[in-house]
Amino acid sequence: MPRANRRRPDPQDDGSLDRMIAGFKRTVIKRGAEWTVQPVSAAQAVKSYTCPGCGRTIEPGTAHLVAWRADGVLGDAADLAARRHWHSHCWKVF
Repeated sequence: MPRANRRRPDPQDDGSLDRMIAGFKRTVIKRGAEWTVQPVSAAQAVKSYTCPGCGRTIEPGTAHLVAWRADGVLGDAADLAARRHWHSHCWKVF
């Protein structure tokens, strides 16, 4: 009898959107500072933002990313409050 190569459900996986999004979050070192970077899909982008890299508007429905300092001296809450939305290209050349 052939094996069933099915993935077993993960008991830790509650299927929540927050858990799925957090999986894409990563930490990078850029310009000597540690940053947390999280992509935003086109479907998730529902507001317009101003990109700090180019000064242009990121329109709703445009995939982009959010970045904030991961090593700030004022703590995690202040770092998260200072997060900025970037065009993906602008972040790469920053």
